[in-house]
Amino acid sequence: MGISGIGSALVLLWLCGYLIRTISNIIYSIYWHPLAKFPGPKYAACSNIPHSVWFLNGRQPYKLLDLHRKYGPVVRTAPNELSFNSAQSWKDIYGFRQGHKTFIKSDFYDGGSFAGRGVHSIVSERDVDAHGQMRKYLSHAFSDRSLSEQEEMIAGTITKFVELAGQRGQQKGGWDIGKAYEMMTFDIIGDLAFGEPFGGLEDDKAHAWIDVAMGALTQGALADMFKRFPKFATVLMPLFRSKIKKLTEDTRTNEEFAIRLVDRRISRKANTRKDFMTRILEQRDASQVSDVQLAAHASDFVLAGSETTATALSAITYYLLRTPEVMQRLKGEIREAFKSYGEIDAQATLRLQYLRAVILEGLRIYPPLPLGLPRIVPEGGDVVDGHFLSAGVIVSTNPVAASLDPANFAEPEAFIPARWLDESDDSLDASQPFSLGPRGCLGRNLGWMELRTTLARLLWKYDVQLMDDALDWHRDSQMQTLWKKPKLMVALREKAA
Repeated sequence: MGISGIGSALVLLWLCGYLIRTISNIIYSIYWHPLAKFPGPKYAACSNIPHSVWFLNGRQPYKLLDLHRKYGPVVRTAPNELSFNSAQSWKDIYGFRQGHKTFIKSDFYDGGSFAGRGVHSIVSERDVDAHGQMRKYLSHAFSDRSLSEQEEMIAGTITKFVELAGQRGQQKGGWDIGKAYEMMTFDIIGDLAFGEPFGGLEDDKAHAWIDVAMGALTQGALADMFKRFPKFATVLMPLFRSKIKKLTEDTRTNEEFAIRLVDRRISRKANTRKDFMTRILEQRDASQVSDVQLAAHASDFVLAGSETTATALSAITYYLLRTPEVMQRLKGEIREAFKSYGEIDAQATLRLQYLRAVILEGLRIYPPLPLGLPRIVPEGGDVVDGHFLSAGVIVSTNPVAASLDPANFAEPEAFIPARWLDESDDSLDASQPFSLGPRGCLGRNLGWMELRTTLARLLWKYDVQLMDDALDWHRDSQMQTLWKKPKLMVALREKAA
């Protein structure tokens, strides 16, 4: 046999070995893997490809909803992953449980250190103890005392938005109120986190910093795919080289800009404004928490505390416009409660029970964060929703699959705020838009303040009309880590005297 013949034989032998190993892995994954007993599509049990495809095509939450409706409250979505959608799974995976170890974040959150300076933010930090220390000194920025001090700044930006709505809402063709909600919430959180607003409402466009940061988030599916297929990443990455290079450079520029903003805010020592930094600087140990780390936290505050609130406002507005009887009842409650616009503030809106129910229903029917947050079962294993799982299994509860499943909510796709007011057989705890436990959203109360005040002021002053009758919010939405929402074109007119 010649050299070429030997080479061909070796290649054939390698291919046969590879094929045998692949088939063996598939058979093992489907029939003998510790997760083999859990229901789900067989093609997902033996490969990460389906998971990546669902993520990349932007319809992952709806695919998981379909799978849960078919297979039940627990579904195997990848060789070593389970998706849950029950109220109990929220508590077991994310909550505080006496005598149980914490389920730490998976490597989905690994994305390098902030500005290449070796620090992580409260979102990216996976270590339980390090995260606990961060949360301890950051929580003061979100306390009831701090929110009370921040209300004037928040209310001022909301008033700018309401005034802008009166001007733009009468233009021909309508006004994209969803985009305006984004400008408003970014201005609010920029003012609180960095000490200065981004100027979105005044300029009528997103700041370049926001565009880059949001653009990076939309690449979460690509990053997740590279982690799932590390051997192929070296082959695939050259196909995206220019895109990755630009994204990396823009992100680094953004991070350096955030550092400069924080440095500028810290240098204004005589400033008496009560923003996030005021309370954080009072609590931090400067020898342990650097200014760079504060910039990392502030960047996360902006992204986590703006886009999600704007998404909630957009979805609630859409469903109010699609459900006239709910809109009329809500406007009636607001307009009867307040004789003048100036009476409407965060504290006063707390007594509006139907407004609260409307917000809860909006957060349920369109969870602002559609992604199941992946966690790792700790050493020794643990029980999730009655199932014992071995250490190392990746688990999550998908918000959309939980809140739109008829097993949890009657008429799940109908906008029914009354379910939050009356006795209900619904599993209300299956809706957890802010997550819960030690990793639950720090800005929950801030989000509620913005939602209540914005909706109450807007609907006290204006009647709103949907311009695009063909719009279907869920059909026209995609998930790119966060939601990619359709335009919400509306017309506004001042209420009749």
